[in-house]
Amino acid sequence: MVSQTAEYALRAIVYLAYERDTPSTTTEISLAIDAPSSYLAKVMKRLNRAGIVDSKRGLRGGYWLTRDPDELTILEVVNAVDAFQRIERCPLGKPAHTSGLCPLHRRMDNVIAAAERRLDATTFGDIVEEPGLPCSLPCVVEPINPL
Repeated sequence: MVSQTAEYALRAIVYLAYERDTPSTTTEISLAIDAPSSYLAKVMKRLNRAGIVDSKRGLRGGYWLTRDPDELTILEVVNAVDAFQRIERCPLGKPAHTSGLCPLHRRMDNVIAAAERRLDATTFGDIVEEPGLPCSLPCVVEPINPL
């Protein structure tokens, strides 16, 4: 339903929602959410341009959320990196469908609209408060014992 780009963005925002007190580097985020660092850097730039995250270069630099997770919706993040494509006209270009969508594409667009409404009603605060281990936090890894 969402692109890989949106998936990485969502997981990165969940991670940052848990790490509110300290900036996180692209490398830290990519390791935590299992995303390629170079690709995640591009995703984070999009989120930065959208005003969802801010960043600082250098020592103690990284990314952080610009807003409280309780005020940031899943839809805002998806729209910042790869918005849903609504069906506004017949994808086949059929002249008979110029006055409106056919029943199939009208229903498909209704599903997209319903998904947008649901994602707009869900904040990252909701995600953080929900019980269970989030997908974007690293699992505990046992240290490697040197030989």
